[in-house]
Amino acid sequence: MDASSKPLLTVHELSVAFRHGNSSSTAVDRISFDIKRGECVALVGESGSGKSVSALSIMRLLPYPNASHPSGRILFKDRDLLTISENEIRGIRGQDISIIFQEPMTSLNPLHTIESQICEILHLHGELRGAKARARVLELLTQVGIPDPETRLGSYPHQLSGGQRQRVMIAMALANQPDLLIADEPTTALDVTVQAQILALLADVRAKFGMSLLFITHDLGIVRRIADRVCVMHNGQIVEQGPVEEVFTAAKHPYTKALLAAEPKPDPAPPRPEAPVVIATDDLKVWFPIKRGLLRRTVGHIKAVDGVKLEIRKGETLGVVGESGSGKTTLGLALLRLISSDGPIVFLSHNIQGLKFGEMRPFRRDMQIVFQDPFGALSPRMSVGDIIAEGLSVHQRGLSQEQRDAKVVKALTDVGLDPATRFRYPHEFSGGQRQRISIARAMVLEPSFVVLDEPTSALDMLFQSQMVDLLRELQRKRELTYLFISHDLRVVASLASHLIVMRHGKVVEEGPAAELFANPQSDYTRALFAAAFCNESTANDAVAQ
Repeated sequence: MDASSKPLLTVHELSVAFRHGNSSSTAVDRISFDIKRGECVALVGESGSGKSVSALSIMRLLPYPNASHPSGRILFKDRDLLTISENEIRGIRGQDISIIFQEPMTSLNPLHTIESQICEILHLHGELRGAKARARVLELLTQVGIPDPETRLGSYPHQLSGGQRQRVMIAMALANQPDLLIADEPTTALDVTVQAQILALLADVRAKFGMSLLFITHDLGIVRRIADRVCVMHNGQIVEQGPVEEVFTAAKHPYTKALLAAEPKPDPAPPRPEAPVVIATDDLKVWFPIKRGLLRRTVGHIKAVDGVKLEIRKGETLGVVGESGSGKTTLGLALLRLISSDGPIVFLSHNIQGLKFGEMRPFRRDMQIVFQDPFGALSPRMSVGDIIAEGLSVHQRGLSQEQRDAKVVKALTDVGLDPATRFRYPHEFSGGQRQRISIARAMVLEPSFVVLDEPTSALDMLFQSQMVDLLRELQRKRELTYLFISHDLRVVASLASHLIVMRHGKVVEEGPAAELFANPQSDYTRALFAAAFCNESTANDAVAQ
């Protein structure tokens, strides 16, 4: 075989098993696929199908010895990665093979600055030091779309938005120009315009350096745009694989057909002008001071939320869209009084702005949030059952243990998880499953108002559609009020009756969702919609304006 046509990576009959006490379970069952030099292979399938486990096996990052490989080989440049020494695999990780993880907040060190974390990769595998290393860090941050990268070098992960943290992870993965890049849901936390930029960046890097890409995603639109071949996984097996267009236009396996047919159906809750107002604010501001100098004087402010006005009535959904860092999540946190803000916040006819911690407690049961990063929001030391029951212990103290357990079982069933899994811990679940646990924790208290911060971002298409149906059903049954924050405009269209578009902390456009989708007025809104529907040239032109 010609060396140029020889696969860079060959996975042959790979199986992955996990031991639980005296028993074991199979997560991946005899999968096989190749990746050629410069090729992009997409691995798609529902949450828990074995996609990430397969990727972690290539990097030898599974929790050994509880994880094992009953069968298979992973050949990279003719070396079996499953049999080489630990020192040899360390030399390959980050240098020849790199990975972008799904959850950047748990992958970045909270005690180190962005500059030091990227420099660490350069130091471990290269010769760059001092000013040259800093120049390379700035180059990488610029490539992945971090604005004003010089000002971000000294930032810590918690000071960045979810999308910005993901971009830092991508910069770290690209630092040493690997031969193979494994991207595990790398655009999950990114808004549509930045997502288009990142996909274009990965395509450019592939073309420039001949890099191969294993792209794990649940977004079939991305697969069409970036992949050469696709492998469809279901229950730990690859049920279908081939060229992207061939699989997408003439799918053979029933699961592939179901995956391609799955998409949230637009059916938002109708406006209810006669319903009581659940939450409202006028001229809401969240300004973070910029302090410099020896005496740490305030020299300016980051205006994360700057003069926002909104009103949401009972049973309605307000959609909030905009780029990463536009202030969407900050707005949600401010409305829940989880961060300080200026301006009135009227919740259930009470002005809760300025209330002390104890005074806010009676309102907490009626206001809940589903965070964007489920792994960071779930305690690793608590079982899933205890996590969901924690709110019941605080707000419904009169319940017996049996009653609490019954509510936990119902909450897990409502979000499509087996109640028997409530004795397991968050790390034993996939990213999508952890997001469903977060939704169950919020819904178990039967709140009036829920902030949904990218609640479907970690879910595959099938479960995303099911989750939208679930949220819609819960809303209609309980007359729930949602603030729905998302970069996935298709999901927003399926739930939101009213829409606000944010940029740099301000509302640039608002109105009934159907009207905005049909006829956006601002250049920025047109850019978002163009990027969401894969019209990248239109999106880039609008952003430039």
